[in-house]
Amino acid sequence: MALSLAELILLCLVADYVLTRMHVPALVGMLFVGALLGPELLNLLDPSLIAVGSDLRMIALIVILLRAGFELSRDSLHKVGVQALLLSFLPAVCETLVIVAIGPYLLGLSRIESLLLGCVLAAVSPAVVVPMMVHFIQEKKGTEKGIPTLVLAGASLDDVTVIVAYSVVLGIYAGNETNLVYELISIPLSIVFAILFGFGIGLVLIRLFEKINPRATKRALAILGISIFLVHLGDILEAKHIPFAALLAVMAIGFIILEKREAMAHELSSKFGKIWIFAQIILFAMVGSQVDFASARYAGLKGIALILIALIGRSVGTYLCTLGAGFNAKEKLFIVISYLPKATVQAAIGSGPLFLMMEKGMPLQPGKTILAVAVMSILLTAPLGSLAISWAGEHLLGTDKRDVISSLSAVQESEGAYSLMKD
Repeated sequence: MALSLAELILLCLVADYVLTRMHVPALVGMLFVGALLGPELLNLLDPSLIAVGSDLRMIALIVILLRAGFELSRDSLHKVGVQALLLSFLPAVCETLVIVAIGPYLLGLSRIESLLLGCVLAAVSPAVVVPMMVHFIQEKKGTEKGIPTLVLAGASLDDVTVIVAYSVVLGIYAGNETNLVYELISIPLSIVFAILFGFGIGLVLIRLFEKINPRATKRALAILGISIFLVHLGDILEAKHIPFAALLAVMAIGFIILEKREAMAHELSSKFGKIWIFAQIILFAMVGSQVDFASARYAGLKGIALILIALIGRSVGTYLCTLGAGFNAKEKLFIVISYLPKATVQAAIGSGPLFLMMEKGMPLQPGKTILAVAVMSILLTAPLGSLAISWAGEHLLGTDKRDVISSLSAVQESEGAYSLMKD
């Protein structure tokens, strides 16, 4: 396993070096390296590495969500609160409705199977979107109106909504008794419970860090360990039907530390930025290694057509969320583009319907179709979406003028101090 990991790291670093100089997001190369070395092509990865791939992807996702939490200021969230709430469900609903409408005609699925496919496809990818939004926040791109924060918060809530909906529809399809009212109520409950839980942990950590005063690296490792435990706790609670959005709890830890101890938060964010250099290789390479090209070929042109038409429906829903928020046409287009990529959620749940059909002795054709379209959505939208977001951030978002002015003032003050010293 160590040798396979070394191969991934070295090849991904080379891909990062080459693509960065071509102004292409490095994650595109990392996805390609993972797919190239994975079982579908060269099959050079150790099976033990692939076996723990889901755990490694989750740890890497936790790292970037912690970074996101350390960049989420209260002022930015106040600006985008209503729009973030709308983005948590409206684009996904629009995309799913389109799939339900055209799935039976293009792919021969029933309405309930089309609904299941819609729930698989409807989630935006936090693995692609979150690191790019964190980058734009750090570059002060669009931060005057809180646009990267809007996309970051909306995408995180979107995943909670879609995964709960997927679980409900899968249960109905399997013939299990499902309390629909409880499942719907569980969405806001899981969000509120997780955020409050994350706040509590963050406040305890602040006091603990101030009392013990460990080095920043140890603080970062402690937060990472607790966050991994939180995600495991979320799995346990989910099995007991207790609503808990663990990944939101992880983000809430970073948010409350930023709110209460800004200097500490920035220091921790810097540490997680260094950890992310390694974590992103693991995340995107392991996602790439999970791509099933045979399934993607099975989707065919009809599967591609369904994905593209559904993305149009999704884009309409995303655009509706931006109305009345004071965004100009370029900023609205950026938000629409940012809501297109799919990767981690589809890789995680795309095979779920097929496994269910195997267990229940159902016909496997619908499950194979759903998996094929899920894989194709990753191949189409993850690399192209990341390229589009990178371009859109540079060309459609303005730099926060307030930060430019403050930076100029700081330079002028430094020059004035230097002049006095010379005199």
